[in-house]
Amino acid sequence: MTEGAPDDRAMPALWPQSDGTPVSCRDKLLILQENHTELQGILSDAFEDAILMGVDEAAMRQILHDLVNSLRSPKA
Repeated sequence: MTEGAPDDRAMPALWPQSDGTPVSCRDKLLILQENHTELQGILSDAFEDAILMGVDEAAMRQILHDLVNSLRSPKA
C-alpha cells in the first residue's frame, strides 16, 4: 500500500441496517464502499495536513470525532 492510500482493512465487512440485518443490495453496497473509500482519502489528507501544520495529533483526532458526532440524520 502506498502512503496515503485507502486502507481496505478499515472497510466494514457488513453494513448493518437499523434492524441489524446487513445491507445486501449490490448497488447500495457499491455506493457505500465508494463513499467509504472517498471519505477515508479526504480524512487522511485533512489529518496529515493538520499534523504537518503543527496541530496536535490527539487534538485533530478529537476534532474529526466531533465532526462525525455533529452529523444530523436525514431521517430526523
